[in-house]
Amino acid sequence: MEPLLHIMLRADFDAAGDEISAASLSAEGFIHCSTRAQVLVPANERFAGQRGLVLLVIDPSAVAAEIVFEDCYETGVAFPHVYGPIPRLAVRAVLDFPPDEKGCFHLPSDLPKTL
Repeated sequence: MEPLLHIMLRADFDAAGDEISAASLSAEGFIHCSTRAQVLVPANERFAGQRGLVLLVIDPSAVAAEIVFEDCYETGVAFPHVYGPIPRLAVRAVLDFPPDEKGCFHLPSDLPKTL
């Protein structure tokens, strides 16, 4: 099974309790996630150069909330959206996600392809 990926600040992850949330859950009704093949698009478009980020590797089978693949921005690409909080127990790995010297992100070498 392919994991879901979510980018967030390490400080926010460390401060989270038993459930992981995001501002988008209140604002849009879901938490933005990506697949391995997609994650560099939002990373480089929305987080370029930002430091202190982690990449959460999430087991979708351990998430009770509905997961829907949607193309919300009419890009032709459907991203996974989690319609509720993500249980901390569903997070299988927390990977440091630093940009390179030019501010671009690359897949971490220890990012699993499957769970």
